[in-house]
Amino acid sequence: MELLILLLVLAAAFGGIAYVSGRRATQKRELEAAESFRKVRVPVDEDVTRFGEELSDLHIETLTDELDTAMRQDYQRALDSYEQAKQLLKDAQQADDLKAVTTALEDGRYAMACVLARRDGRELPTRRPPCFFNPNHGPADRDINWAPPGGVEREVPVCAADADRVRQGAEPDVRKVRDGNRMVPYYEAGPAYGAYAQGYFGGFVMSGILPAMFLTSMMMPYGGFDSGYGDGGDMGGGDVGGGDGGDGGGDWGGMDASGSADAGGGFDFGGFDF
Repeated sequence: MELLILLLVLAAAFGGIAYVSGRRATQKRELEAAESFRKVRVPVDEDVTRFGEELSDLHIETLTDELDTAMRQDYQRALDSYEQAKQLLKDAQQADDLKAVTTALEDGRYAMACVLARRDGRELPTRRPPCFFNPNHGPADRDINWAPPGGVEREVPVCAADADRVRQGAEPDVRKVRDGNRMVPYYEAGPAYGAYAQGYFGGFVMSGILPAMFLTSMMMPYGGFDSGYGDGGDMGGGDVGGGDGGDGGGDWGGMDASGSADAGGGFDFGGFDF
């Protein structure tokens, strides 16, 4: 009987230790996930705000232009994508939710590129991935071979301006994010930025336009393209449905360009009277 009691006491003790250890591990993972979300949310918020500013500038530039039906549709799509990105950012609870935000931004930037092409009488741009160096540059214009310092050369999609910079031996305009106390290219900031990259590029991986290794290599810690391929996790982009379009009423005015996109702030374009 004494032996049985001893065994029960030992089992309870080991069970308690296992429970406490498991609980601590869970809490650690939850804290790390929360910290990753807070870290990645900052550049996503910045990207949303920047897109709003560019739409505001485009609004001013086109005040004197007569917009045809196709141009109005593209413009409205860009606005809807912006409003959708703001709402998705406001609702995001974890890092994976941010994929949908950058997916909406990618779609909005393509729509804005179509507006500019129609305004300037150019052919519509081919639907291509965003510029690898900085997705805020909009759809890539071409593919070039490029390698980070000391890294392996890969083919990456880039905008025309960055292609010119690289050809001239200059540094491309890279999107940098904070990693601890330093600013690094987003593709060297580790797996925490996987959701950020997936939203911008994941749809093109799924469609076969980009190879899977393009996205997986960006999600490896510290080294991006020269870190190997590894596991890329979910390659799909966020689930982004159509945004709620405006009612088309009102006038061009009513833009509130104060604040960031955080918590639904940013740019309120109001209605449109074309």
